[in-house]
Amino acid sequence: MQQQELQELQNKIKAASAFVQTLRVEVGRFLVGQERLLDRLILGMVTNGHILVEGVPGLAKTLTINLLAQAVGGDFARLQFTPDLLPADVIGTTIYNPHDQSFSVKKGPVFANIVLADEINRAPAKVQSALLEAMQERQVTIAGVTHKLPSPFLVMATQNPLEQEGTYPLPEAQTDRFMLKVELDYPTRDEEAVILERMAHPDVKSVATQVASLDDIQNARKWVDKVYIDEKIVAYILDIVFATRTSKHDQLSERQNEAKLERFAELIQIGASPRATLAMAIAAKATAFLAGRAYVVPQDVKDVAPDVLRHRVVPSYEAEAENLTSADLVGQLLDELRTP
Repeated sequence: MQQQELQELQNKIKAASAFVQTLRVEVGRFLVGQERLLDRLILGMVTNGHILVEGVPGLAKTLTINLLAQAVGGDFARLQFTPDLLPADVIGTTIYNPHDQSFSVKKGPVFANIVLADEINRAPAKVQSALLEAMQERQVTIAGVTHKLPSPFLVMATQNPLEQEGTYPLPEAQTDRFMLKVELDYPTRDEEAVILERMAHPDVKSVATQVASLDDIQNARKWVDKVYIDEKIVAYILDIVFATRTSKHDQLSERQNEAKLERFAELIQIGASPRATLAMAIAAKATAFLAGRAYVVPQDVKDVAPDVLRHRVVPSYEAEAENLTSADLVGQLLDELRTP
């Protein structure tokens, strides 16, 4: 891309992404300590992706996504997953009207712009599949009739850590459909002091003002697609993904040291799928867009790689014996790989 073309694109993207900072400021009036989660949710909206969030209860997951929905003027729905939930409770069902002897469709809570699927790993597999099908196809079938879901459509699914009672791990094939997986930790002491000051009141209300629109989100998607990504950045993304596939290390680019990556052959049982390659490229372009930049830099890739890969890389028994999680392995891979 010519320098003049890149500069013109830079000006247009800077204007198209101006609403992002306004969103951050508005939601930040109520939110403390979860700025990364907010950025990931905005990233998911402008890339048409979905987010899986893991963390203990009480870390403001529901508050964050609810405030975001208010700030963009989108319809918000919350699904509390329980062991007795049915697929019809998610997508909807048909209701018989005895007065005119006809059936009408009652749409489920999935028909919203922003859906919170709370504690998804407490629900039966059939219910999880119903939601994931809606996420993938952007439509549902009720009584043989297909219904399109609204656009934009974002699902933030939360899951409790597996050590908690009554939780079941999501199958790899299902977690792979989430673009990003974000792990939340407790706030710092200073952040929690601010939370106390703001929220420890019986009549406190967290209601965000609409400062952007769903049209802004739809428009942003067009500009994310136009963000420039150099061939060297593409090669770097491929190197990261292929480094997780230990049987494919011979296909790494020449600039990578295959010998330094040999030890991962015993630590990674399953590597990332091609869906991870696509997700990393799109997420890196969206990261550049959210920063008001018209081009991707290596740091954009490094920033999104852990969230793209942590639920797609399966550690081996050897790694578990060394107390290494998938996030640890991804971090070590990024340290070993040469950056363009």
